[in-house]
Amino acid sequence: MDKAHIIAEIKRTAAANGGMALGRERFFHETGIKQADWIGRYWVRWGDAIREAGYEPNRLQVRYPEEMLLERYIGLMRELGRFPVNAELLMKERSDETFPSHGTFARLGSKQKLAAKLLEYCALRSGYEDVVTLCDGMVKGTPPVHRSKEADAQFGFVYLIRSGRYYKVGHSNAVGRRERELAIQLPEKTKTVHAIRTDDPAGIEGYWHKRFEAKRKNGEWFELSSGDVAAFTRRKFM
Repeated sequence: MDKAHIIAEIKRTAAANGGMALGRERFFHETGIKQADWIGRYWVRWGDAIREAGYEPNRLQVRYPEEMLLERYIGLMRELGRFPVNAELLMKERSDETFPSHGTFARLGSKQKLAAKLLEYCALRSGYEDVVTLCDGMVKGTPPVHRSKEADAQFGFVYLIRSGRYYKVGHSNAVGRRERELAIQLPEKTKTVHAIRTDDPAGIEGYWHKRFEAKRKNGEWFELSSGDVAAFTRRKFM
């Protein structure tokens, strides 16, 4: 991707936009030219590219709605299993052109203020318990707890295993081992779909059995919809 081509595309899309150069995100969607094609190679900022093409950067950029910013941040938290650091926000921005600029999140405040916003946001919605767990310590300023092996041994997993068209919800201290045990017993291949880490394996297993009760076929086996599976896989910890 050479510089002349990018400038030509800036001019072409600006002409089609009434003489106003496009913002970075819209330019990508219109042309397929990614930030990685120019940043650090030809320009430091998108505004520099626009100026070299003979335009002034738009001063009134459309602001991302706060709800959308929180959802994108939550998505990255779930990928990482923790609050992202600035470098991880930057890496996500560079690998996903639809992800907001890492600097955009600064308007949400410090990490403690952001965690408080996330808690308020999650309190009004179901399926965000894993995010609440990650936010609690940040709001209180509590540093991450490094558990001993003995303390860690108290934790287990509630797993979702698929065999054919049916799903099994159970609990274990070793998910992979349980999958191998079931594979010996069942005629169809088994696959672990997801496992939720918990300090109350039996209780959390009971929660999901009750939630899926209408879908129960036999014992711990259920015929679940894609929505049911998605609800389970959203949880990292309970």
